[in-house]
Amino acid sequence: MPQTLYIEQALAEHPRALSIRRRFPKARVVYCQRYGEVFNPKAQNFRLQKQNPALILAEKKQNWVSPAPAGYGVGGEDNYYFSHMLNCLYDCRYCFLQGMYQSANYVLFVNYEDFQQQIRDICAERPERQLYFFSGYDGDSLAYEAVSGFAAAFLPFFEDLPNAWLELRTKSVQIRGLLARPPHPRCVAAFSLAPEAVAAHVEALAPPPRKRLEAARKLQQAGWPIGLRFDPLIYVQDYRKLYAALFAETFALINPERVHSVSLGGFRLPEPFFKKMYKLYPDAKLFASPLHTAAGMVSYRRDLEQAMLADCLEMLAQYLPAERIFPCQP
Repeated sequence: MPQTLYIEQALAEHPRALSIRRRFPKARVVYCQRYGEVFNPKAQNFRLQKQNPALILAEKKQNWVSPAPAGYGVGGEDNYYFSHMLNCLYDCRYCFLQGMYQSANYVLFVNYEDFQQQIRDICAERPERQLYFFSGYDGDSLAYEAVSGFAAAFLPFFEDLPNAWLELRTKSVQIRGLLARPPHPRCVAAFSLAPEAVAAHVEALAPPPRKRLEAARKLQQAGWPIGLRFDPLIYVQDYRKLYAALFAETFALINPERVHSVSLGGFRLPEPFFKKMYKLYPDAKLFASPLHTAAGMVSYRRDLEQAMLADCLEMLAQYLPAERIFPCQP
C-alpha cells in the first residue's frame, strides 16, 4: 500500500484516478503538473525508494503504442508493445528498469482510452495481418491488477479486434480476474520462469516459480492460451541440470500440446543500464558472472550464450515442436 499518492492536477477528477484514490484513503495525496517532476529528477536512489515506492497517477500524452524491438515476438506478423505502467512490484536483479529509470516509484497511466484508440487505429490499417500487442514491457501486466484494473479494461476491448492478440506477461499469481471471465482465445497469459534456485537469488518479491506454474495450470485448464517465457536465461555452473529440472516440472504441470508459445533469451543489458545497476548492487552475484561488453551491450560471452541457448533449445524440443519455440537473439 503506497503511503504517498502523486496525482497530476489535470487528473484530479478523472474517474479512474478518483477510484484509485478511494482505494488508499490513508495515503498522503500530492498534486503535480506532470509526473516527470516526481519521476525524472536525477537525485534519487532507486534502491532506497524500492523499499517504499509511491504511486504516481499520470496521463500519457503520445506514443501510446510502439513497434516492438527486433527479435521480440512469438509468431505474430507485426509486433507492438505498450506500457500502461512504469516500474514493477517485484525487484528482479536483472531487470533493466532499475537501470533505465531514476525512480523506483510506480507510474500508472490512467488514460487507457488513448492507448486503446491507437491500437484500434493500427488494427484498422492492417486488417489482413495478425498483430501482437505486448503489455508487460515496462512493468508486470498483472501484478498491480487489483489497483489498475488494466486487464479488466483491455480484455473486452481486444475481443472486438479480430486481428489483434494481447500478451499479458507476468510473474504474478493474481489471476482471479481472468478466471472470473470466459477465456479470450487471442489473449496469451505468458509467465516468466526461472529455476527455483536461481529465482530465490535474483527475483526478489516475486512469487516462487512453482506458484507461477500452478497459476498457469489453472488458467490453461480454464481454457486460456498460455505462454512460457524463459528469459533471461541465467548462467550458473550447473545450469543444464537446473533448467532440465525446470522444464520437467513445467511440463508435468502444463500440457505442452496446449501451450501457445515458449520464448527464451540470454541475459543482456545496455551498458549504461548495467553500470548504474552495478553501482546500486555491487555485491550481486549476477554481476560476477562471465559477462562482456560488445556494441554497447553487456551480456554473457558469445560462446557461452550460444551454448546455453542450444542446450535449452535441445531440452525444450523434447516437449514442443520447433515452430512454437522462439529464441530471442537481438
